[in-house]
Amino acid sequence: MPTQPDYTRRYTVEEYFALEEMSDFRHEYYHGEIFPLDGPQAMEGATFAHNTIKQNCLIALRLGLRGRSCRVFDENVRLRINADDHFTYPDVMVTCAPEDQQEIRVVQHPTLLIEVLSDSTELPDRSWKLQQYQLLPSLQQYVLISQRRMLVESYVLNERGSWELTTLRQPQDVLRFASLQLDMTLAEVYEEVGLSLMHLAETVPSAL
Repeated sequence: MPTQPDYTRRYTVEEYFALEEMSDFRHEYYHGEIFPLDGPQAMEGATFAHNTIKQNCLIALRLGLRGRSCRVFDENVRLRINADDHFTYPDVMVTCAPEDQQEIRVVQHPTLLIEVLSDSTELPDRSWKLQQYQLLPSLQQYVLISQRRMLVESYVLNERGSWELTTLRQPQDVLRFASLQLDMTLAEVYEEVGLSLMHLAETVPSAL
C-alpha cells in the first residue's frame, strides 16, 4: 500500500529511496526535505503537449545516439546533484559517462538536461534548477522548452566555462546538441503538438 509522505520531517537518503519505491508520486529531495513533483498540484504539467514534446526529444535523441555509448532517460530516472544532498527527475537527460552505463535508477554525470515548462515548474526550472544543474561538472547543455508557444532556450557551456543562452522561436530554427553532434529543428520538437498559427508566429520576450 502506498506510503503517505510526511512533508514536515526530514528524511535520510535511504528513507527517501524507500519512500520513492512505495509512493504514487515522485519527489525531489534536498538536504533531507522532500517536495512532490507529481500529484494534484502538478497535474497541469501532465498535458498532451508536455508529453508529446518530451517524446519527440526522446525519440530523436535515442535514434541519433544509437550505437554510441550514451543513454537517454525520461522523467522516471533520478538525477543525483551535489553528492547525496539533492535528487530530482529531469524530463529528459542524456549521459555518456561510463560510470552511468550500468545504473538503473540514478544518473550522476549527465551531458544534456531538458525540461518542458509548465505553470507549476517554469519558475524553478528557470531559476533554482538552472543554478543547481550548473553545479554538475559533466553538464554541457540545459534546454528549456515552452509547451504553450514555440519557444526554446538553450544554455550551452562554452570553452571559457561560461553559459551562453540561445533563444529559438521559428519552426526552421535549429536546436543544436553540440556535445552530442545532433540537431533538431523546432518543427521536429513541436511535431503533433498542435500549436495554433498565432502561437507559432508569436514573438515573446525570452523571460516568458
